[in-house]
Amino acid sequence: MKSAQEVFTAMAARVFVIGNGGREHALAWKLAQSNHVKQVLVAPGNAGTACSEKVSNAAISISDHSALAQFCKDEKIEFVVVGPEAPLAAGIVGNLTSAGVKCFGPTAEAAQLESSKRFAKEFMDRHGIPTAQWRAFTKPEEAYSFIMSADFPALVVKASGLAAGKGVIVAKSKEEACQAVQEIMQDKAFGAAGETIVIEELLEGEEVSCLCFTDGRTVAPMPPAQDHKRLLEGDHGPNTGGMGAYCPAPQVPKDLLLKIKNTILQRTVDGMQQEGMPYTGILYAGIMLTKDGPKVLEFNCRFGDPECQVILPLLKSDLYEVIQSTLDGLLCTSPPLWLENRTAITVVMASKGYPGDYTKGVEITGFPEAQALGLEVFQAGTALKDGKVVTNGGRVLTVTAIRENLVSALEDAKKGLAVIKFEGAIYRKDIGYRAIAFLQQPRGLTYKESGVDIAAGNMLVKRIKPLAKATSRPGCDVDLGGFAGLFDLKAAGFKDPLLACGTDGVGTKLKIAQQCNKHDTIGQDLVAMCVNDILAQGAEPLFFLDYFSCGKLDLNTAEAVIAGIANACRIAGCALLGGETAEMPDMYPPGEYDLAGFAVGAMERDQKLPHLERITEGDVVIGIASSGLHSNGFSLVRKIVAKSSLQYSSPAPDGCGDRTLGDLLLTPTRIYSHSLLPVLRAGHVKAFAHITGGGLLENIPRVLPEKLGVVLDAQTWRVPRIFSWLQQEGQLSKEEMARTFNCGIGAALVVSKELTKQILKYIQERQEEAWVIGSVVACPEGSPRVKVRNLIEAMQTNGPKLQNSTMKNSFAIQTKKARVAVLISGTGSNLQALIASTQAPSSSAHIVVVISNKAGVAGLDKAARAGIPTRVINHKLYKSRVEFDTAIDQVLEEFSTDIVCLAGFMRILSGPFVRKWNGKMLNIHPSLLPSFKGANAHEQALDAGVTVTGCTVHFVAEDVDAGQIILQEAVPVKRGDTVATLSERVKLAEHKIFPTALQLVARGTLRLEENGKLCWAKEE
Repeated sequence: MKSAQEVFTAMAARVFVIGNGGREHALAWKLAQSNHVKQVLVAPGNAGTACSEKVSNAAISISDHSALAQFCKDEKIEFVVVGPEAPLAAGIVGNLTSAGVKCFGPTAEAAQLESSKRFAKEFMDRHGIPTAQWRAFTKPEEAYSFIMSADFPALVVKASGLAAGKGVIVAKSKEEACQAVQEIMQDKAFGAAGETIVIEELLEGEEVSCLCFTDGRTVAPMPPAQDHKRLLEGDHGPNTGGMGAYCPAPQVPKDLLLKIKNTILQRTVDGMQQEGMPYTGILYAGIMLTKDGPKVLEFNCRFGDPECQVILPLLKSDLYEVIQSTLDGLLCTSPPLWLENRTAITVVMASKGYPGDYTKGVEITGFPEAQALGLEVFQAGTALKDGKVVTNGGRVLTVTAIRENLVSALEDAKKGLAVIKFEGAIYRKDIGYRAIAFLQQPRGLTYKESGVDIAAGNMLVKRIKPLAKATSRPGCDVDLGGFAGLFDLKAAGFKDPLLACGTDGVGTKLKIAQQCNKHDTIGQDLVAMCVNDILAQGAEPLFFLDYFSCGKLDLNTAEAVIAGIANACRIAGCALLGGETAEMPDMYPPGEYDLAGFAVGAMERDQKLPHLERITEGDVVIGIASSGLHSNGFSLVRKIVAKSSLQYSSPAPDGCGDRTLGDLLLTPTRIYSHSLLPVLRAGHVKAFAHITGGGLLENIPRVLPEKLGVVLDAQTWRVPRIFSWLQQEGQLSKEEMARTFNCGIGAALVVSKELTKQILKYIQERQEEAWVIGSVVACPEGSPRVKVRNLIEAMQTNGPKLQNSTMKNSFAIQTKKARVAVLISGTGSNLQALIASTQAPSSSAHIVVVISNKAGVAGLDKAARAGIPTRVINHKLYKSRVEFDTAIDQVLEEFSTDIVCLAGFMRILSGPFVRKWNGKMLNIHPSLLPSFKGANAHEQALDAGVTVTGCTVHFVAEDVDAGQIILQEAVPVKRGDTVATLSERVKLAEHKIFPTALQLVARGTLRLEENGKLCWAKEE
């Protein structure tokens, strides 16, 4: 048996750090602290990384990426960490990764954020990331002219390429800015990096460094730091690579850091993902805190130097584990932790003459003495010579102190500067002076400084007033700002009303919304939870009040939430009459908020539900489809996700569509008042149960007489696939599922058996998906009042498998079939043929929804008569084809669609939509393709004088009428044919082959391979 030490050694990793500065020494030092790490190799390294217990230098070229990759394989390197920017820009990450070596950092393409100032500025403009006004130039004459004529102080001149952190000149006048252009472009002060320059507006404010870890989706901010670029105290003298830094910067409180994360860091990472350049590693934003808010000065694609030497000492987590999580795309499951109530400060000691010419080879002493003071010394421009440490660069080393506050950290760092000696050493003694002055400023307290911003609250009211005003309805003209809201029941048309009220929240679904930074749908959840409850009493929702509470008011977040509430009120038909926004410092962590809602409705006295005295054994239970989880069970959902291999930014589980898991879970709760209130008002519904907290088991008994219960069969309705994933991933019992979740049923109606078909048809005509799911039965005392049969089986098959053998009323019995959506624009003649085909017992498909881009067309009536849910999505309401197609796609996902059929759908679909449904979307064209493509096929055939034409069913491709052909049917062209007579005969052929082609694809007899070719299954 192996000893524990042998097992540990076998598991220990070797990692590789590229670079030779103080930053790389700090990286190696921090990685060496990990119990996972056996050895840290550094190349080229310096004297500080040459020979410690776990850290040593490696003699390998970092510019020869092929040789480096082979070295890493030979040495069994777990991963490579790239310190400086030049190797990143040279493509080291892509080259090592393609060779099978894991590398921490962005690809060369993503690293353009640093390697090209012009790219970075254009990127920020594209994605709405706040930055200074700017222009780029390749000709000095044009740059001079711009500087002299710009309508802003164009005084910051930057070399667009990499210049080792020194390619920025901040001029004091226009003349000085023109001189900077000459130095960079004509005198080649920074070489090829200055062939393109960027001229920026001079921003005023405090400059800070905000860095984060990112795996391409999740952003994990580090504590903010502040660098000191000028050589001399008081920020005088020439610009340098940095003379010292401290962390955290008190000028950036937690709420401001959260704003920087959301508006800059996360927006940057999301933008890179959208542009096909996923960004992984360290993202560094140099930020100016202006009076208009934080603005980006520049991006770096790695740790700063010397910022790294003050940030990493404050990292409480294991750096090896953080990097592994980042490389594995799992950063959100284990975000890094940081030391609290600690401040780090580092002071650079530089060679005499820096940043100009300097001598090398000067002996350095005092390292043991500094260590005895509890300081960390990170070496940069050092080398070993005859067993001694000597200077070998401009910035020689940094002395770092980690203490309880900034003042004590600076005092102890100065002690280190006194004991470390080399001839001609230069350094600053005032690192952190601006922060110390900031902390020592005497201030009279204000309400805003205590954490409550009345101006922000007033601005929010101004923004949401028009949103609330748009929810006005008979009985209420909304005008926010008064002490109370008024509602006129008489004006709303009520004669002898009863009022119904309900209050609710959204629960821990809010945590997912906040983690995903998606706040625009959570308001609908709040409204739905309240209005669906009062609908269960038969009440029409009249008005709604909201309560929004937070620790620090973020205007954009609050506006997004309340806009969602207002939109949901319009859907529900109620007025957003008022609300309360409560800013309560220290009650909530930054970025978190809570919601509560209150709805009031009314019904005429004789319309009150439930009618307990009318409910009898044998009554039927109709289930109304939910849109997903709605707003219950999320504490359990979050636990399941945390234990799974997925994160909220991961693609949703198989069969759940192309959204992320977070977006899927945030699908808003369905509001039923608009569609179901007319059904309730008709008087034929005996009871309405909102399936909310407590699931199926606890909500249905709330509307039943004491001695009655229900028996439900889960194979009679569509259980959305997300419930199957939760059940399997969490190993949940049937009882746990039925008691916690709605399992696909958002509401349940109790109706008499005789009226079932009529009510079901009426509900489906109101564009709700509904099924007969059970019946009312006698329930002896002590027996469960709700029994759900086949729940686990239904989730395992993941589709409606209607087996109503236990129910006396027998509706259509269906086996597992492909779920088909049909898109139409008009009469839907082919739709009728598809409906008839899929209603046959032997059909392998069934139509779950019909979608039209036009309202009132005959095809919608045909679908309604067949009991098929319909949706109208008017293309004129959308700004682009992509937006319109996205709306269609959401409905397809809602109905768990497997196959899409285009039956006279007169819209050209966008490329993304066609690619998503490649091999799953069928179209019929009235010609024998490839002849007579596009519109007017019959006219083309008659004009060409052909004797045979016909129709073609084909898979849809991006090019019009160009997809692989499934079936064709020939139709002769007769002498004297007109477009009308030929069209009628071709339609008969269409009605024949379109259903046949659908059955072939639904059965799996024919499929489209990834290579674009057809594959026919072998017949038995």
